[in-house]
Amino acid sequence: MENAKTVTVVGAGYVGLSTAVALALLGHEVRVLDTNAARVEGLKRGEPPFYEPGLAESLAQAAPRLRYTTDPAEAYDGSEVAIVAVGTPPTPAGHADLRYLYQALETLAQHRVGLVVVKSTVPVGTNQDAKRILGPGVAVASNPEFLRQGQALSDTLYPDRILVGAEEEWVFGVLERLYQPLVEQSFEELPWLPRPKALREAVARGYRVPLVRTGLESAELAKYAANAFLATRISFINEIANVAEAVGADIEEVVRAIGLDPRIGPHFLKAGLGYGGSCFPKDTRALAYLAKRGGYDFKLLRAVIEVNQAQRYRLVEKAEAVLGRLTGQTVVLLGLAFKPGTDDLRDAPSLEIAEELLARGARVRATDPKALELAKQILDPRVETFADPLEALEGADAVLLVTEWPEYRALDWAEVKRRLRRPVVLDGRNALDPRAMEALGYVYQGIGRGRKLSELAL
Repeated sequence: MENAKTVTVVGAGYVGLSTAVALALLGHEVRVLDTNAARVEGLKRGEPPFYEPGLAESLAQAAPRLRYTTDPAEAYDGSEVAIVAVGTPPTPAGHADLRYLYQALETLAQHRVGLVVVKSTVPVGTNQDAKRILGPGVAVASNPEFLRQGQALSDTLYPDRILVGAEEEWVFGVLERLYQPLVEQSFEELPWLPRPKALREAVARGYRVPLVRTGLESAELAKYAANAFLATRISFINEIANVAEAVGADIEEVVRAIGLDPRIGPHFLKAGLGYGGSCFPKDTRALAYLAKRGGYDFKLLRAVIEVNQAQRYRLVEKAEAVLGRLTGQTVVLLGLAFKPGTDDLRDAPSLEIAEELLARGARVRATDPKALELAKQILDPRVETFADPLEALEGADAVLLVTEWPEYRALDWAEVKRRLRRPVVLDGRNALDPRAMEALGYVYQGIGRGRKLSELAL
């Protein structure tokens, strides 16, 4: 490929591995550096370290241009660009823990790579710190990702924009050449990750994915701002859903009505249990901390975080309202991952819901099609886990749908009802049809679906 480069990607998590695979598919030679030896050995065998649709197939396709190592010297030798994609988890105080980033940068400072690209989500000013750590002669760019777990690889290959923050003009040129196939969408389409139809049609008309140039600080803040805005939409629609429950309106009808307004649009207006995962929770807290450190009280963002935290307990409160005291009652959680399409349990609502149910004396069972093995290592040992959802549902008093996996929509709910001791379904994701569930004889409530809690009765 013209303009092909040798690139090192530091970190083989969701962002790093998706980036590495995408660049290899574009024709670049990619080394993946990770400190986890077991993960590296698994990747050498072609085994993905986590579940992500299309990842296994893409790893196999890109294998000739991918190398995995735990040795920095091997990773950086002859590399023209280093992309740092290590985790920046939250500290107890809420700000981003940058230790892994700084460790990666200090190692990089010992190996002369001319351009270091920070893809990790970092507070404003971090890339200036990176320049000081790396020393003269090394340029730094901020290149935040905008990926959704469960669609990380697809979002990498088919982005809606590419954001690059830098101070040197030549850096923009290097990254424009690196990402040129993404901008032009000129690479071979993968049958297991097809290009979205709208994008395919736009490219045929001459569309190019925007590559947005900014300064370092603007790129850093833009990533936090994007996630905070999307989190705000989620918390806002959950508040409207709670009002809908109080007055007997249907949130799905409300969303349809307001989503047609082009100033609002339909995206991220899905009422449910709130956001979770590795991005929104930590990034909203980190932005609130950043604002506070700068002397500004970000009241709106504090409210967004508070609303989201409270939302995940609503199913427990509903279960108690319908069943009475939960002591001794068997409650089944359908779904543990924070969203379908991933096995990620970071900040998953299911974990706190399970804890709260146990605290109120319930017997808790749980199932998930992808996250079950990881969940067994995290959940309270009193939570019974089942691979077969029908086995989990046998003799239960209530079903809490926590993750909207298609497998749960496809359950034979008439058969489920015959297995339950009490026909109670509380749908935390509005994944099921209320009328169909009630026609089967269920006591059913979603989130803001037009039925007041006081109207539900066994």
